[in-house]
Amino acid sequence: MSSEPILHTLKSITPDTADAAQKEVLAQALKAAGFLPNMYTNMVNAPAVLSTYLHGYGLFRSESGLKPAEQEVVFLAVSQVNGCTYCTAAHSMIADKKSGVPADVLKAIRAVQPIPDARLAALYALTAEMVKTQGRPSPATVQSFLDAGFQEKDMLYIVLAIAVKTLSNYSNHAFATPVDAVFAAYRVD
Repeated sequence: MSSEPILHTLKSITPDTADAAQKEVLAQALKAAGFLPNMYTNMVNAPAVLSTYLHGYGLFRSESGLKPAEQEVVFLAVSQVNGCTYCTAAHSMIADKKSGVPADVLKAIRAVQPIPDARLAALYALTAEMVKTQGRPSPATVQSFLDAGFQEKDMLYIVLAIAVKTLSNYSNHAFATPVDAVFAAYRVD
């Protein structure tokens, strides 16, 4: 699998180089994140991509009912399975500094080792399997997820998270997006 970017002529867009539609979406992104991550300045080449990402991301965060640490486990699972080192670094930082993912859980996820929390392990396993199987997890994996205290509707929010992260993961693959300084301590190879 090549790690070379597939887009060779598109450049990052800044508020200074943006057209009207791009400026509008970048303003929304800046308001939501507090800064413009490299990922956003690439995605906004197609304003609908960044707009869709921001909308879905916000809805997953606000409506899923999953706790912030659980949300981060979902995002990390998707990003790892999709091989997105940018999003793995970003969500590792968020997991550590903002979302309250226990240090031993984050360490295990990043090292692809067994997760020492049964509930988070079941969540990670279901999410990863859904990505790997295009949304067809095994009955045993679903049952483990339900046995861990999740509900069937939570699977639909995981589908939303997979869709959102796939937008960002694939965009980052296309651009070989460099990891922002704020996420650099969490860089993965």
